[in-house]
Amino acid sequence: MATFLYRLGRFAFRRRRYVALVWVALLALAGFGAASATTATSSSFSIPGTEAQRAFDLLKERFPNQTADGATARVVFKAPAGQKMADPANKAAVEKTVAGLKSGSDQVAKVTDPFAAGGVSHSGQGSVAYIQVSYKANAMQLTDATRDALKKSGEDAKKAGLTVEIGGDALQAMPETGAGEIVGVVIAGLVLVITFGSLVAAGLPLLTALIGVGIGVSTITALANVLDLGSTTSTLAMMIGLAVGIDYALFIVSRYRAELAEGREREEAAGRAVGTAGSAVVFAGLTVVIALVGLAVVNIPMLTKMGVAAAGTVVIAVLIALTLIPALLGFAGKRVLGRKARKAHERGERAADAKPNMGTRWASFVLRKPVWVLLAGVIGLGAIALPASSLQMGLPDDGSQPTSTTQRRAYDALSEGFGPGFNGPLMVVVDGKGAAGGVKGAADATVAAIKKLPDAGPVMPPAYNKDSGNDTATITVIPKSKPSSTQTEDLVHSIRDTGASLKADTGAKLLVTGSTAMNIDFSQKMNDALLPYLALVVGLAFLLLMVVFRSVLVPLKAALGFLLSVVAALGAVVAVFQWGWLGSVFGVQQTGPIMSMMPIFMVGVVFGLAMDYEVFLVTRMREAYVHGERPGQAIVTGFKHGARVVTAAAVIMIAVFSGFIGSSEQMIKMIGFGLAIAVFFDAFIVRMAIVPAVLALLGAKAWWLPRWLDKALPNVDVEGEGLLKQQGAGDADGDRELARV
Repeated sequence: MATFLYRLGRFAFRRRRYVALVWVALLALAGFGAASATTATSSSFSIPGTEAQRAFDLLKERFPNQTADGATARVVFKAPAGQKMADPANKAAVEKTVAGLKSGSDQVAKVTDPFAAGGVSHSGQGSVAYIQVSYKANAMQLTDATRDALKKSGEDAKKAGLTVEIGGDALQAMPETGAGEIVGVVIAGLVLVITFGSLVAAGLPLLTALIGVGIGVSTITALANVLDLGSTTSTLAMMIGLAVGIDYALFIVSRYRAELAEGREREEAAGRAVGTAGSAVVFAGLTVVIALVGLAVVNIPMLTKMGVAAAGTVVIAVLIALTLIPALLGFAGKRVLGRKARKAHERGERAADAKPNMGTRWASFVLRKPVWVLLAGVIGLGAIALPASSLQMGLPDDGSQPTSTTQRRAYDALSEGFGPGFNGPLMVVVDGKGAAGGVKGAADATVAAIKKLPDAGPVMPPAYNKDSGNDTATITVIPKSKPSSTQTEDLVHSIRDTGASLKADTGAKLLVTGSTAMNIDFSQKMNDALLPYLALVVGLAFLLLMVVFRSVLVPLKAALGFLLSVVAALGAVVAVFQWGWLGSVFGVQQTGPIMSMMPIFMVGVVFGLAMDYEVFLVTRMREAYVHGERPGQAIVTGFKHGARVVTAAAVIMIAVFSGFIGSSEQMIKMIGFGLAIAVFFDAFIVRMAIVPAVLALLGAKAWWLPRWLDKALPNVDVEGEGLLKQQGAGDADGDRELARV
C-alpha cells in the first residue's frame, strides 16, 4: 500500500493543476445539485420490528382517511386567576381564534372547537382549554404565511386577558448552531498556525476540509428528498467531516514538512508523505467508516442513513488528503515551511537534533512511572464514568424544551389543566378481524381491562373504522404520569400484557402505539442493539488494526482503552444533561433523559475517531521498532514525532465538536458535547497516557504475533519499509515508478 500511495502522491504533486480542477469541478457540481434541489422535508421516522410500528402501519391500512403525516399544533389558553374558560368573554375569544385559524391558511386541514370536542379541562376549575390544529403538510413544508397565521392566532385572546401558548411540531424550525461552529473553525486555524508556524501550511488543512465538507453536505442536500434524509443528517456529516478532514490533512502536511527537513526534494517529499502518513490516513478512515456504516445493524432507517451519509463525508476527506493535499503542496512551494526552516532548506541543511520536545519528555516520564500513570488514568476515567450507571434514555418532546419557549409553556399548561400524562397519550389498537363476537366486544373488554390498571387515567370510548371494514378499533388512554416516567413505561407493558388474555378470550389482537410507546420501543431497540453493534464494530476494527500493527495485544489494548473513554464520556453526558451539573455552562436549560440514540451513536463515532489517534501515534512507534529500535526507545520516538501533531489534531477536533454545543437542537447540542469530551478523554488520557504505559509494561511482547497468523495476514506495509527498500537507488527509481502509474 505504501508504494501505491507513494506513486499517487507524486502523481498528484506533478499533475496538480488537473487534480485541483477535478476537485473544484466536483464541488461546483455538488453545489449546483444542492441549489437546484427542492427544499428537504423532515424525514419519516420508523422503527421496524416493534409493536408500536406494527400498530402504526395497521392504522394506516385500516384508517386511510384519518392517519395523516401532516403537522399539528395545539393553541393552549389559560384563563386569569378566578376565571373559567367557559365564561362568555373567554369563550368568545377562543371561538374567534378557531374561526381565524380555519380561514388563516389553505394548508389547514382541520381545526377543533374545544367546547365541542372536550378540549376544556375539568381540573383547575376549567381554566385551561386547547384548540387542536391539523395541517395538510408536514412541519418543514409549512409556508411562512401559515406559520405567521398560527403565531398571530391568539392575539385577540391575549388582549382579552388570556394566556396563549402554542405547542406541537407546526412551529418546528431547522436547528441553528449559531456562531459556535465558526468559532470552532477559527480555533482550529489558530492551532494549525501555532503547530506549523506558517499561514500557508495552516491554511491547507482548513481549505481542503471545507472543500470536502462542501462536497459532502451539498450532495446530502441534493439527495435529501430522494433518500428521505432528515434535517440533522447534514449537520452531523458537517461535524464529523470537518473534524476528520482537518486532521487527515494535518498529518499529511506534517509528514511532508518532516521529509523536507530531511533534505528531500519537494516531489519526493510529497510522495513519501502520502506513502507513509497516507497509509495511516487510509486505515484510520476505514475504522471511522466501519463504525458509521455499522450503525445499519440497529435496523433504524433514520440512524442508518445518518451513518452512511457521515461515512461518505469521511471517504471524501480521505480521498482529498491523498490527492488534493499533495497537489496544493505543489502550488504552495517552500512557503509551507516556517521562515527558519525555509532558509535552512534553501541552504541544503538538514534538520538538526533539537533539545527533547514535550512529547519526548512526557514519554520518558511514562517509561519511568508506567504503573502510576496507568492507575491514574484508569481510576480517573472510572470515576467520571460512574454517572453512566444512572443513564435514563428517551426521545425529546416539548417537555424537554427550555422554559422560555412557547412550546414548553403550552406543554406545562396542558399538564396543569389535564394531568401530566395528557401530553403523552397512548393509542391502543384492537385488531378485531376474525374475532369471535366482532370488534366491538373485544374493544369493550379492552376498555374494561385498561381501566383496572393502576397507572391508567382517563380511557376514551373506542372509535371504529366503519368506512373501511369495521374490524378495527382505537382507544386513547391518558396515563396518570408524565410521558418519560417509569410509571408510564410500566403502563405500556401492562396494557400489552392484557393482549394475551384478550386474544385467548376473543381472538382479537391488541397493539399499543403513539409517540410515547414509540419512544419506549425505540429505547428498548437501542439497548438490544448495543452489544451486537459493539461486537461487530470492535471485531472488524480489531482485525483491521491487527493487520496494521502486526500484533495481537496492541489492537486489544486499543479496543479496551476505547471502551473506557466512551463510558467516561457517557458518564459526563449524564452528569450534564440528565443531572444538570454545570448545565448553565453548556447552555442546558432543561435536564431530562438522554436521547435513546445517543449511546450507540457515540460508540460508533467515537470508536472510529479514537482509532485515528491510535493509528497515527502507534504507527510511528511500530515504524521505529521495525527499523531496529528497542521497545522503550520506540515509544519515545513515536511521541517525539507524533505527540505534537496528535495533540493539535485532538484540540482541533474538540474545538470543531464544541462549536455545535451552541445548537438550538437538543440532539445536536448533546452529540457535540459528547463527542468533544470523548475525544478529550481518548486523546489525552487513553492514547497519551494509558497506551504508552501499557506498551512500556509489555515491552517487546506488545508486538508479538504468532508465526502462523503472521503468514496468514496480508502485509500492507503501513510503515513504508518496503518503500524504503525499493527506493535505495534514489529519486530516479521514483521517477520510473511514476511513469508506470
